[in-house]
Amino acid sequence: MRIDRKELINEIQNERNIRSLIRKGIKVILERKRLKSIRHNEDEKRLRGILRDIIKEAQTTDVPAEVPHKNTGINVLSMLLKKIVPILEDDYKSLTSNEQQRTSFRAHILNAVKNSLAPIDAVRDVPKAEVEALQEQDIDITVKDDDKFIPVRQQDVEPEEETEETDEEKFGIPGEELTGRNFAFQTFNKVENQIMDAYQSLASSGDKELFYDYLLTNLKLYFDKFEDELATSLEEPTTPEYEEETAAAEEELGGGEELTL
Repeated sequence: MRIDRKELINEIQNERNIRSLIRKGIKVILERKRLKSIRHNEDEKRLRGILRDIIKEAQTTDVPAEVPHKNTGINVLSMLLKKIVPILEDDYKSLTSNEQQRTSFRAHILNAVKNSLAPIDAVRDVPKAEVEALQEQDIDITVKDDDKFIPVRQQDVEPEEETEETDEEKFGIPGEELTGRNFAFQTFNKVENQIMDAYQSLASSGDKELFYDYLLTNLKLYFDKFEDELATSLEEPTTPEYEEETAAAEEELGGGEELTL
């Protein structure tokens, strides 16, 4: 059977035209999807801004005062959390490279809270009589002649020993991720005094115990909330229309491949 040259050329040209049309169609569909996604994100940002304004306006209106808890320790803790939770949230949510950084941040903050409050309890447990006895006790200090020497020349000054560990290393928990540790160290420096001042204001052992337990529990719960909110915000937004057009584009792409074959 003889194949006509012109017919063969026309068939090849038609096939190329069909391929070109399919490629252009796919590009148009994908571009349309991209523009819709951008518009959706912009609409979502505007909606969030409106909601923030509504919330702020509601907060500035006359709101009935909160009913105090029957325990003083919980009331003190409530005031403390209002101050420190926004600080913890901002720093926690800035760790977006991986979950290990946030896990390390959380572990270091909780550990630092325990370590900071423990010495306060240790001092309170010492009987008052023992403290007064230690303060009144005469301490005999013997000063050697070598200790009286005052170095004034550079060669007489002994070089200071290098610090073996940095403050961050002393703060750290072995095995935990380092970026999360460093962020937690900076964050805890912002809130440590507020936590200790609130805890030291309580003299009742019952108030102290509730404050301590509820503090750690609430910090854990807030970290859980931060993680859930962060996971939602990092997830790529989509719409039903976008999903439909994606499916249609995939079908057309599949048809193009079949036609080529």
